[in-house]
Amino acid sequence: MQLLILDALNLIRRLYAVHEQRHTDSQAALAATSASLIHAARRLLHQFKPSHVVAVFDGAPQGFRHHLYPEYKANRSPMPEPLANYLTQLQQDLWGLGIDALLSDTDEADDLIATLAYTLSQHNKPSVIVSTDQGFCQLLNTNIQLWDHFKQQALTQPLAEQRFQLSVSQLVDYWALTGVSGSNIKGVPGIGAKRALALLHQAGSLDALLSAHPASLSKAHQAVLVHREQALLARQLVKLATDVELGFNLQDLRYHTSTNRS
Repeated sequence: MQLLILDALNLIRRLYAVHEQRHTDSQAALAATSASLIHAARRLLHQFKPSHVVAVFDGAPQGFRHHLYPEYKANRSPMPEPLANYLTQLQQDLWGLGIDALLSDTDEADDLIATLAYTLSQHNKPSVIVSTDQGFCQLLNTNIQLWDHFKQQALTQPLAEQRFQLSVSQLVDYWALTGVSGSNIKGVPGIGAKRALALLHQAGSLDALLSAHPASLSKAHQAVLVHREQALLARQLVKLATDVELGFNLQDLRYHTSTNRS
């Protein structure tokens, strides 16, 4: 069994952005996006030959992260209205290829994706997440890999650990310290990538940093202690949930190459 998981809006919004620049007419841009999505999906199906496949969409306008931190993702541009109104058609395009759409009224797509991949990994089954979102790196292990469709590159656990110079298990704490600008998540003031790396190489984890005695600590370490609550909140926000109630059997996602539902 291998599950192919499409981070649908991550893929669709990037395809649309390309065609929006090429076409002055929104309908032409949407039609081109539809064609590109079908082409991309067929290519992914041919390349990975999954036994199971799903396209995960964001359905929840606000999840638990917005309740914890109302400014979560407040810096992101809203989806263009023509594209938002066209999503049902794009879901139908995927449906015609045998790819079901998954969305929730309460949970973010990232958490649905994380739960799917983690659940299979616990049963020693592989999955491929198609996304450019580096936040999924926290999930990587021998059973989970990340695929960038636009760069045509895989990101595995060893490659991610080489890139970040940290173990995958340290990435959530790393982002808690640095913050994640793309999601408007504030980290510890004054802590950038280099200082976060140095702190985690020294202490190993955010918990270890927070439990250290404040005497004779570096200024960066002292800043973590001063902004303890902000760091802990950031960690809650960047950590993906892997225990979302899916409400269906994974066998429901089985892919049949002969499927024709369009």
